[in-house]
Amino acid sequence: MSKNIVRFLSFALLAAVLLAACAPQTPAPEPAAVMEITPTIEMQASESPPMATVDVNPAPIEPGGFTVVDALGREVFFERAPERMILTGKAWFLLVDALYVFPEADERLVAMGKTNQATMDFFPLVDENFDGKAALSHEVNAEEMAAQQPDVVFMKSYLAESDGKPLEELGIPVVYLDLETPEQYQRDLATLGQIFQNEERTQEVLAYFQRMADQVTDKTDTLSDAGRPSVLLIYYNETDGQAAVQVPPLSWLQTTMVEMAGGRPVWKDIELGKGWTTVNFEQIAVWNPDKIFVVAYKMPVEEAADAIRNDANWQALKALQMGEVYAFPGDYFSWDQPDTRWVLGLNWLASKIQPGLFPGMDMESMTYDFYATLYGIDADAFEIIVSQITGDYP
Repeated sequence: MSKNIVRFLSFALLAAVLLAACAPQTPAPEPAAVMEITPTIEMQASESPPMATVDVNPAPIEPGGFTVVDALGREVFFERAPERMILTGKAWFLLVDALYVFPEADERLVAMGKTNQATMDFFPLVDENFDGKAALSHEVNAEEMAAQQPDVVFMKSYLAESDGKPLEELGIPVVYLDLETPEQYQRDLATLGQIFQNEERTQEVLAYFQRMADQVTDKTDTLSDAGRPSVLLIYYNETDGQAAVQVPPLSWLQTTMVEMAGGRPVWKDIELGKGWTTVNFEQIAVWNPDKIFVVAYKMPVEEAADAIRNDANWQALKALQMGEVYAFPGDYFSWDQPDTRWVLGLNWLASKIQPGLFPGMDMESMTYDFYATLYGIDADAFEIIVSQITGDYP
C-alpha cells in the first residue's frame, strides 16, 4: 500500500472520529410505565384441543402504549415495551427459557431467582449479559424487587395472591404466566411476544411448537384404546435412604404428554393430589404397566431408573421383563417438565411408546434444530457444548 493511501485513510479515520465525537447524543429512554391494571378476571377452562390456534397479533397500540392480557385475564397497559424485566417466585426457571426465545431478553431481563435444580450453565450460553444480572432470594421480597426498578415482573399465576399482590401494592407491574400445558404455551408465548413487541419472532416460535406437536399427534390422535400401551410415568426421589415413587396430577404436562404420545396413563384411576402423589408398590403391581418412564430432579435420572430395574419386587412387572423401563432424557433440564424442552420430551416419548409409528427418530438432529431455532445456537456451539450435556438418548 502506498504512503499516500495510508495517509488518506489516516485522515479519513481521524475525521470520522471527530465527527462522531461532535454528534449530539441520543438521550436514554425512560423506563416503561404501567398506567393501569384491570382487576383479576376468573379464567374459564378452555375446551379447545391442545395447541389450539392463538391470535398472536399484537394488542392494538393505544395512544402512547399498548395492552396485554395475562394468564389471569388481567389487562395490563404499558406506555412502551418494558426495558427492565424480572423473573421471580417459585418455578421461575420454568418461565425463563420462554423469555429467552426472544432475542431482546438478554438485554431487558435484569434479575431472576435462584434454582437448586439442574444447572445454571444454560443461561450464559444464550445470554452474554448473564453475569451482570441480579440473583434474587428464593422468597419474593417486594422491597428487593422495587430496588431493581422493574418495568415488569413475571411470575407463575398461582402466586398472584401470595407473591404478586405485595408487588402490585407497591405499584410494581406484574404479568402472570402459566406455561403449563400445550395450549397455555401458545397463549403465553403470544403474550410475551406482545410485551417484546416482536410479532415476527412470535409467529416463528409458535409455528415451531405447533409443528413439533403436530408431527406426533397427527399419528397418535386416531389410535384406539387397544392401540395404546399402558404407561406409568414416575418421579423417583430418595431422602435419607428412603425411596419415594410419585405420579403427576391429571392436569399436569407429564400426563398430557403420555396421552399425546400415544400412551394410556395408568394412574388416571386413583385419587390424586394437586402435586406429585406418592404411590406404593402394591398399587403399581395392580397396574402392571407395559412401559415405565422415570424422571428424577435431585439425582442422576439413570441412577433412578437403575434403582427400579435392580429392585427384586419391580422385576416381576411386565415392563421390566420386556425391557421397557426408560430414564427420561434431558440436557440442562429434564425434558418432561413445562419448559420449552417439553416438545423434545414429547417426540422422544412418542418414539418409545409407539415405536412403530416413529421409527428411526433422530433425536440429535431434532435437538440441534431446537437450539438453533429457539436460541440461535450454531452447529459448532451445539457440538462443543450442548451435545456434551445431552449425551446419548436412552
